Amino acid sequence: MTDEQILVRLTDVFRDVFDRSDLVLTQSTTADQVNGWDSLMNVRIFVATEMEFGTRFDTAEISSLRNVGDLIRLINAKSKE
Repeated sequence: MTDEQILVRLTDVFRDVFDRSDLVLTQSTTADQVNGWDSLMNVRIFVATEMEFGTRFDTAEISSLRNVGDLIRLINAKSKE
């Protein structure tokens, strides 16, 4: 799967979690740039992302992420395991 394909699917996940159809993600998007992205939403995002991509993230992986691009690369790496 390409980074762009993952980004499209992640955008759908984020739009659903935040209930915002206008939400636009880029690889450089950070939590600080999305209104309402707090620790509770973070949990919801990762649960929904795990379900969407059929994978699991551990705490160390999640805490190492700086932006959506890092999440895309992690999803890509996990899909090759």
